[in-house]
Amino acid sequence: MYATGWTCIIKMICLPGMDTNYSQGGTRPDTGGEGMTMKRIVDVAAQLGIPQEDVEQYGKYKAKLGQDVWNRVADRPNGKLILVTAMNPTPAGEGKTLTTIGLTQGLNRVGHKAVAALREPSLGPCMGMKGGATGSGKAQLVPAEDINLHFTGDIHAVSSAHSVLAALLDNHIHQGNALRIHPSRIIWKRAVDMNDRALRSIVVGLGDGNGVVREDGFMITTASEVMAVLCLAEDMDDLRSRLGRIVVAFNEEDEPVTAADLNAVEAMCALLKDAIHPNLVQTGEGDPVLVHGGPFANIAHGCSSVRATRLALKLADYVVTEAGFGADLGAEKFMDIKCRQTGLFPSAAVLVVTVKAMKYNGGVSKQELAAENVEAVRAGFVNVQRHIENIKQFGVPLVVAVNRFATDSPAELDAVIELCTQSGVRAILSEAWENGGEGCRALAQYVAELADSSDAESQFQLLYPDEYTIEEKIEAVVTRIYRGAGVYYQPAAKRALRKLEQLGASRLPVCMAKTPYSFSDRAGLLGAPEAFTVEVKDVRLSAGAGFVVVHTGQVLTMPGMPARPAAERIHVDANGSISGLS
Repeated sequence: MYATGWTCIIKMICLPGMDTNYSQGGTRPDTGGEGMTMKRIVDVAAQLGIPQEDVEQYGKYKAKLGQDVWNRVADRPNGKLILVTAMNPTPAGEGKTLTTIGLTQGLNRVGHKAVAALREPSLGPCMGMKGGATGSGKAQLVPAEDINLHFTGDIHAVSSAHSVLAALLDNHIHQGNALRIHPSRIIWKRAVDMNDRALRSIVVGLGDGNGVVREDGFMITTASEVMAVLCLAEDMDDLRSRLGRIVVAFNEEDEPVTAADLNAVEAMCALLKDAIHPNLVQTGEGDPVLVHGGPFANIAHGCSSVRATRLALKLADYVVTEAGFGADLGAEKFMDIKCRQTGLFPSAAVLVVTVKAMKYNGGVSKQELAAENVEAVRAGFVNVQRHIENIKQFGVPLVVAVNRFATDSPAELDAVIELCTQSGVRAILSEAWENGGEGCRALAQYVAELADSSDAESQFQLLYPDEYTIEEKIEAVVTRIYRGAGVYYQPAAKRALRKLEQLGASRLPVCMAKTPYSFSDRAGLLGAPEAFTVEVKDVRLSAGAGFVVVHTGQVLTMPGMPARPAAERIHVDANGSISGLS
């Protein structure tokens, strides 16, 4: 069997006359898929009034916008901020990014000046279960393959900054351990931008001269505190300060050891000096998009960078941004972490729903989601209803965007619109996948009206005040957003809470690490469950990011790949064009 296989491979290598086009010097076409032609990135920047000399180009279709751009526009008034969120999703997702892109295109088509602000995709999901994360159909970012893969190197820079801190930590112990770091109290893991379950738990330092033997592990880069710090930093000075506060271990006196203690901060800043600047790309219709940062919403705060959001608000009348996963995760963190820190508030929210997700939450199996089932839609609407109620708690006006699929029947769509009307919220069909901006005209017009008629600053309400204890903040999220009956703290979590109180971290907001598929901490508990208890396994301080991470249920900071990973579908042709990423 092996000999036959090798014979075939050798024949493939040596076979004469193969039409590879290598000798023809094939070039990459200036298209972004679906027949879309890309503009030069300097022309996209010009739409925003940014001169070519301020555009730091990464090839013809990607760029960074540095400090000079901010200096030009800092005194301008802010545009309106629009948050796109979603109901609890099926594993395939419900088209939140697609809708964000389509809505941005739609706003521009109806005569407004709009920019999208999105997160950068992580290689882990791209190669794992989800595939690419740049939208699809006629509502996607381009060049999609670049954005989904290495892009401008920001995530690589975050991985490197995380890694140099890990290396300096172990080197300090190896070189004499002047800080008296307790090897069993090291909390800083390593990071890589890939789904790789084999790296969750490892042993380092094996062999003579290779450091102290201890248990360690990897997390995915998008779960790193360095990523959260990058996305929440206002400028380089703030980045430096935040990096210095990162707690990596505790010493023999049970005192925190920070990145500043290890003299790691300047090296980390050097690695992140370009990554701190937002990236400019475009939609398939040539509309500008700032893509910057990529923290996960189930294990981090799930929002694109503060710098990108602030810059976009100076460049456009409307900025459309998204928060990861459902409104119970991304939107809650957007409000209670990002808005709390920045003083920026959304003028409107868009809740993305799908017929298939309602049927899924109504008890239909994944295999039967394409079949018409109006009763299941009605049963699963309880999930949408709860998200509507939750968004209203923050004082943000909202509209429901029904992301239409070809398998949706008229009766199912009518049921969704009827149920939303009964809930006091307007529902509008979004056909962004099929028709791009034209398919979002009605949604765009209504969202603009909604945003223009709201007073975001006076209407906005945080879920809890800074003065609450950490336990009170956790319970506020669990009882008011998830609608659980209460919280059970494992002994390790109780000890961690006591330690955080000693460290003076009680005023920080909480960042819940939870399954995205349910309001509860159990992925299989769909719909709108009640009377459940959320189990808190651990509570960890992210002093640099400025929040406390609360680990619940079975959430992992290093995902694994499925039986048929998306990586197996990827193909590169002779001209270097990539397919299979979406």
